[in-house]
Amino acid sequence: QVQLVESGGGLVQAGGSLRLSCAASGRTFSTYVIGWFRQAPGKEREFVAAISRSGNNTPYGNSVKGRFTISRDNAKNTVHLQMNSLKPEDTAVYYCAAKYSPYIGEVFLQPHEYDYWGQGTQVTVSS
Repeated sequence: QVQLVESGGGLVQAGGSLRLSCAASGRTFSTYVIGWFRQAPGKEREFVAAISRSGNNTPYGNSVKGRFTISRDNAKNTVHLQMNSLKPEDTAVYYCAAKYSPYIGEVFLQPHEYDYWGQGTQVTVSS
């Protein structure tokens, strides 16, 4: 069982930056793939980024590639999402999610593949 808590959301002007954090409970955090998703009103949940157990496999959604960076600190049970050059279309509730994997390089890109979810944190980018 893993419990996830997101933090770091807020209101920022276009072009600005935010750093989201996902803190996880449990002693087996390093065995979980962590993903970030976002959902804007009236839209489906969208893949943002994921990070493998090793941290070496980090795919990104096309809309954030080159602007967002995901990282993890297994010693602190934490995953970060550094978001730069933010745009109004990045406005959404951001969720982190976790899925156990026996493979250090595996990642998951679809929401239905994840077993555990945080409550979400709101990110609003003003123009």
